[in-house]
Amino acid sequence: MKKLVQAIEEGLLPQLHLESQHDHHPISVRFVPKPWKLLGKGNYAAVFFHPDEPERAVKVYAPGRGGVGEEAEVYRRLGSHPAYSYCYHAGDNYLILKRQHGVTLYDCLRRGIRIPEQAIRDIDEALDYARERGLHPHDVHGKNVMVDQGRGKVVDVSDFLKQDSCEMWDDFKAAYRTIYAPLLLRRPFPVPEMILNGVRRGYRLLRRYRR
Repeated sequence: MKKLVQAIEEGLLPQLHLESQHDHHPISVRFVPKPWKLLGKGNYAAVFFHPDEPERAVKVYAPGRGGVGEEAEVYRRLGSHPAYSYCYHAGDNYLILKRQHGVTLYDCLRRGIRIPEQAIRDIDEALDYARERGLHPHDVHGKNVMVDQGRGKVVDVSDFLKQDSCEMWDDFKAAYRTIYAPLLLRRPFPVPEMILNGVRRGYRLLRRYRR
């Protein structure tokens, strides 16, 4: 672990260039030093891995974005669970996590990969597990949950300390049961990204109207 921490603090962070320009849009990754590889990015942070440590991921928060301590606390409460990652180390602006493998539910829709009912049940059970540990699952949507070999996983827990209610996962499940299950479960086909983005924008407007 010391070797990886040194590689992060002396090799990755000094040269990494991240920019966060809008709360509701993914950050921009301007430069990643070799041999680090980008795994993914969200609205506040990006995730990388080093070829010498392929089963560990490094989540780096963009400049000006807080939340590292809160996310580390979430992982401390979660402990070890098959649907969640695990935090090995927390730095000033980064976390070292167990790498999660799989395909997000959003990408399953985009690529025509089947989303089994078992994955939905797994995620439900994982969220109940989090609630039992005093957490409040928040911002759980198609880009923050995965399917890996037919089983569901929760990828992003950074907002699980928030106290306000969040209906995003319940809404996703409702769409799964009323639209996906009867139309796509047996014979999935790729949904154009233009349509998925349109649904996302419409859903954001609906959430604002609900408030």
